[in-house]
Amino acid sequence: MTGTLGAAWAVAWTRRTAQVVVEHREELIELDRQIGDGDHGENLARGFTAVLAKLDALDAEPEDVGAVLKLVATTLMSTVGGAAGPLYGTAYLRAAKVTALPALDSAAVVALLEAGLEGIVVRGKANPGEKTMVDAWTPAVEAAVAAADAGASPAGVLAAAAEAARGGAEATTPLVATKGRASYLGERSAGHQDPGATSTALILDAAATTAAEAAA
Repeated sequence: MTGTLGAAWAVAWTRRTAQVVVEHREELIELDRQIGDGDHGENLARGFTAVLAKLDALDAEPEDVGAVLKLVATTLMSTVGGAAGPLYGTAYLRAAKVTALPALDSAAVVALLEAGLEGIVVRGKANPGEKTMVDAWTPAVEAAVAAADAGASPAGVLAAAAEAARGGAEATTPLVATKGRASYLGERSAGHQDPGATSTALILDAAATTAAEAAA
């Protein structure tokens, strides 16, 4: 299937995510220190390092994308504390259920992203504008849908989603948090970029980068 993304891409995405999360660990810690518990970067770095160990221990390559995402989900849920573990774990688990396929076309990539967002909304009870990771995921999904409708390749769909997620993360800076730990700060939460939205942008950028490499 020309232009599709298979299990090898999902593994590459996961490995790139782990690398990027570790590289940005201090940045995520500092962002979370400003408006949260200060553990977002540490928790994600620990979680994805554990995911890498699980991947390295596999006897055979996963057969489909969903198998990779389920491994990520279960590992994050069991190793990541705070809000990030349940939220990202649910996102990956929902995404795994719609990607039990050997390869993803553009519509399947959109389904992956939509399922991830749905999982986060259901688990976190958050809506756009509340200064959470939903503020990066929502524009990412909207951009993915538009790109797929315009005939973009799977890699193109992810590139559009990643760019929108970056913009969504940056747009959380002036917002006043009304959900999660940051909401305790009230007006003082304004002026700080949300760490969850920031890590979302990093994760989706890793997806887009590895998809572009796979398509090259």
